[in-house]
Amino acid sequence: MLRRKPVSALVAEGGVTTGGSLRRSIGLWQLTSIGIGATVGTGIFFVLGSAVPEAGPAVVLSFVIAAVTAGLTALCYAELASAIPVSGSSYSYAYATLGEAAAFGVGACLLLEYGVSASAITVTWGQYLNEFLHDVLGVTLPDAVAQPPGHGGYVNLPAVVLVALCCVLLVRGARESARVNAAMVAVKLAILVLFVCIGLTGFHSGNLSDFAPLGIGGIGAAASSIFFSFIGLDAVSTAGEEVKDPRRTMPLAILISLGVVTLLYVGVALTAVAAQPWQRFEGQEAGLAQILRDVTGSTWPSTMFALGAIVSIFSITLVVLYGQTRILYSMGRDGMLPARFARVSPRTGTPVWNTVVVGAGVALLGAFVPLDVLADLTSMGTLVAFAVVSVGVMVLRRTAPDLDRGFKVPGYPVVPLLSVAFCAYLIYGLHGLTFTLFGVWLAGAALLYFGYGIRHSRLARREAAPAAPAPAPRR
Repeated sequence: MLRRKPVSALVAEGGVTTGGSLRRSIGLWQLTSIGIGATVGTGIFFVLGSAVPEAGPAVVLSFVIAAVTAGLTALCYAELASAIPVSGSSYSYAYATLGEAAAFGVGACLLLEYGVSASAITVTWGQYLNEFLHDVLGVTLPDAVAQPPGHGGYVNLPAVVLVALCCVLLVRGARESARVNAAMVAVKLAILVLFVCIGLTGFHSGNLSDFAPLGIGGIGAAASSIFFSFIGLDAVSTAGEEVKDPRRTMPLAILISLGVVTLLYVGVALTAVAAQPWQRFEGQEAGLAQILRDVTGSTWPSTMFALGAIVSIFSITLVVLYGQTRILYSMGRDGMLPARFARVSPRTGTPVWNTVVVGAGVALLGAFVPLDVLADLTSMGTLVAFAVVSVGVMVLRRTAPDLDRGFKVPGYPVVPLLSVAFCAYLIYGLHGLTFTLFGVWLAGAALLYFGYGIRHSRLARREAAPAAPAPAPRR
């Protein structure tokens, strides 16, 4: 349970498996786009509908708290990504620093984080699709096939369609997926800047007069719920084996992504709560598009925004699915999961089996599970993984002080300790049901580890390999 995988072994094995290797084809802009693509949108396009009722206009401070936590963790991610440039993100970092059992647990958190967040994102795709269809064609999809159970529907069919389209693109190749994502990120940034510019024309200071109606507790609860929107930082580090010059490129991409994301989140949140009374956010579908319609009295801005949201949510789903397939790839390569998860198509250089499995799971969750449950579970998985990364920095500084690092955390060890403290604070603010569901998930992961991973891991097989027999004495 405590055996650790040497950093040298992780780096040496990067991309080397019996099933083929990943290809280094992603540059700085494409990698930064992956980080932005996995982040911008998840917290802005739909989470305000649940976060603003918890905090009121002070939801802006909730985003700031989440951003500070993410910023502290981003510095830790940057150091580990430059020192251990492999796929697997915090799973691989935990394997090198905290041991095999902890790594398997972190891998389970990451699978929860990515799978559930992708499902949460796909739930809202149908809402913006309906908004666009209504404005352009005057028709909408019926709730029975456009909403999950508990929200007036039976199955969220648009979520299934979205996941299927993303999986087809991912199977074609990482380079193609990264290029398409970069183009969609440009559209996403433009549409959010458009929202701020138009939304500010409806700025009413009176909407901010009762700034924190639910107090500090409400601000903290909202920050805990929206933290999953910073998942993109982890998504950058899942691409370690497909990035050109990873020791330089990965830290830069992580820090640039965080800066862009924070500015947009705070700007859009402030514009939204200033343009509309905070009480109207609860239960509001396609809320930002509705705000533009109310501010301008016209449909064209909301139509443009709805179209941008459709493209944006596609981008987020694509990147999150990508990250989850690469984590499964790393766990399969280490023997923690069956070897089939480490197989790569020789034609496209992608793990096709992983993509099919992940796509099926995400589609089912997005089709049948309510949004609020998905969002909080994702925050829990994200926060645990982020805390482990911060601890990993401190452990690796002691166990491998001479390791080549392209980037070092400034203010060490204060920054990693603050990162852990902020993560713990946000975990404390999550709902009780989230802790119960998370405990069930970890119990299932423990059964899988002790039933399969602990005996089949490559390190276990290496330890169990019998020594070569000594030659028989000559008579």
